[in-house]
Amino acid sequence: MNGDREAVLARLKAGPRTVQRLDMFVALLRKWSPKINLVAPSTLPEVWTRHVLDSGQVVDLAPDGARDWADFGSGGGFPGLVVAILAAERTPQMQVTLVESDQRKAAFLRTVSRETSVSVTVLAERAETLPCLYADVVSARALAPLPKLLELAEQHLKPGGVALFPKGATHRDELRDALAMWSFTVQNHPSESHPDAALLRIGDIARV
Repeated sequence: MNGDREAVLARLKAGPRTVQRLDMFVALLRKWSPKINLVAPSTLPEVWTRHVLDSGQVVDLAPDGARDWADFGSGGGFPGLVVAILAAERTPQMQVTLVESDQRKAAFLRTVSRETSVSVTVLAERAETLPCLYADVVSARALAPLPKLLELAEQHLKPGGVALFPKGATHRDELRDALAMWSFTVQNHPSESHPDAALLRIGDIARV
């Protein structure tokens, strides 16, 4: 398990302050998760590869110069809080907004932000009810099927912005379903956390 941690930290090129923050985050996740089900209990032993790496790898796909990142259904902090922790050292100009309608999970996100001294905006509301966030990047993990995610992305992206969605083994089926309702460009990147998963980088989103 510790070997997984070391490998993931090396892959994410985490500096000493980022390592400290990620360790604090994981410790808080382990403490809070049994009470409010932040992640499936069976995945906690693999938290570094299953959740931290899976979330951290999306940062590499963000456009150069992106300043506003909105993450929907942030839950236990994946991927948005990992993005914010990495950005605090790499790209401190990045402003990360975490949208999580569950008040208890929103409280967890605020606690991690405070304990790690990583500034994020936590909105305890449903993304559908918010005014446009004008984000350069939107992300979501394990929130909804792709057609629904594209609806949120269209609502909250700036013109020219991109959506980054980690997806599991059904990503090809979700892409097929989405193309029946939406027009978009997509780059399909293999995930480093699971051989059947993918990272979808989507732009030019429009309704058919």
